[in-house]
Amino acid sequence: MNSHPASSGASADAAPAAFEPDATPSFSRKFYLAAWRWHFYAGLFVVPFLMMLAVTGLIMVYFNSVETRFGERLYVVPQGEMTSAVSQARAALAVHPEGTVSQYMPPPAPDRTALVRVKADGLNWIVAVDPYTNDVLSSVDKDSTWYYFASDIHGTLLIGDLGDRLIEIAAGLAIVLVVTGLYLWWPRDGIGLVRVLVPRLSSRGRALWKELHVTIGFYISLVLVFFLISGLAWAGIWGGQFVQAWSTFPAEKWDNVPLSGATHASMNHGALKEVPWGLEQTRMPASGSQAGVTGVPEGTPVTLDSIEMLARALGFDAQFRINLPEGAEGVYTISADSMDGDTETPTGDRTVHVDQYSGKVLVEVGFADYALAAKAMAVGIALHQGDMGLWNTAFNVLFCLAVIFLCVSGVVMWWKRRPRGASRLVAPPLPADLPLWKGAVFLMLLLSLAFPLVGLTLLTVLAFDALILSKVPALRRALQ
Repeated sequence: MNSHPASSGASADAAPAAFEPDATPSFSRKFYLAAWRWHFYAGLFVVPFLMMLAVTGLIMVYFNSVETRFGERLYVVPQGEMTSAVSQARAALAVHPEGTVSQYMPPPAPDRTALVRVKADGLNWIVAVDPYTNDVLSSVDKDSTWYYFASDIHGTLLIGDLGDRLIEIAAGLAIVLVVTGLYLWWPRDGIGLVRVLVPRLSSRGRALWKELHVTIGFYISLVLVFFLISGLAWAGIWGGQFVQAWSTFPAEKWDNVPLSGATHASMNHGALKEVPWGLEQTRMPASGSQAGVTGVPEGTPVTLDSIEMLARALGFDAQFRINLPEGAEGVYTISADSMDGDTETPTGDRTVHVDQYSGKVLVEVGFADYALAAKAMAVGIALHQGDMGLWNTAFNVLFCLAVIFLCVSGVVMWWKRRPRGASRLVAPPLPADLPLWKGAVFLMLLLSLAFPLVGLTLLTVLAFDALILSKVPALRRALQ
């Protein structure tokens, strides 16, 4: 976000044109320039990432709401009783005879297909089966869908951990961008809040871009911070090693239940997050003991069919999923959560683990069992993904479009402000009063050090400025 006039009383376009500080700038003017400088340089790094996140976000919202995460939303004609889950799984295996079934998703409605995930040839295939005829209607490599592709870019830039770290830095700097932008638009020189809330559409040229940039930036600022924080909670450093590690459901609460060496994150596949945030780092229970309470009736074979019957007896309805056991210690896992788009109500999250040998229910975890941060994330992720109904989808689309506009308008304003033929960035000037500048640096570092990678990045930039940039005049001129 940019700003309305600073305290010098300049017009909407006069001050940025030459971009030179006043001869005797006031205290507020110098602090304003310091904040503007932070806003400018943070934007240089952040804008490409925000554009990427907004565009991939739009793609994911479309497939999450209009189609499905696995492609086209398929329908069937109801005709009598549905076939058994086991027979549907066998139909899916007939398409991939060398594979193994790893997940079953019953039809969420009478006119919808069942979905069976089959691991074959090193890939995860999502096979859509007509639950009345067992005809296979489609077979899609889950990792090649548009939703997966957009999600992989959204989370890792397709370059793994390095991409995750770069996005984490960008998200932290975007918070700096929001804070400095809010300071820059703050009404001053007799200009009231109405000028921020209602843009002057009669303006022309750069002034109009500026009016729209400020107003739209103000309206979405808090929402943008919310999206950034909920996204950062998935990031590898701030999320995985700080926030999530201290907010994970403790498996020790499961009295007398043996634990396996795997965590719930083992049920994630590729870039898609399929396990509730608060359970990802929790160890899985293990099959093969006498632990648990009666689940599958005694004497009934423990199969996919009996596990589905148990799920419905436990109250699972409409859309839910069953993960099949992995290995000798593996368990059947019945789950329905907003993370996967199974429900529109995050407070209804449920995960139930069943011993693969005895059919006993080993543990059940619901929203009420989550830590406070995990509860916030369950709601936050549902909002972030647009899972809470049509209003949420529409809101997210408008938000993504607004972010794209802010990025484009920021670049347009910079371009229009640059002197014709300029070969440098034309950044806001460095305040002459260095103690004040250092104070602004300190304030920004306090904000940024809340996010370790951002703090490290800013310290690196400051070291570069002090040790290299200040000693190479040509380089300094090019970056000013």
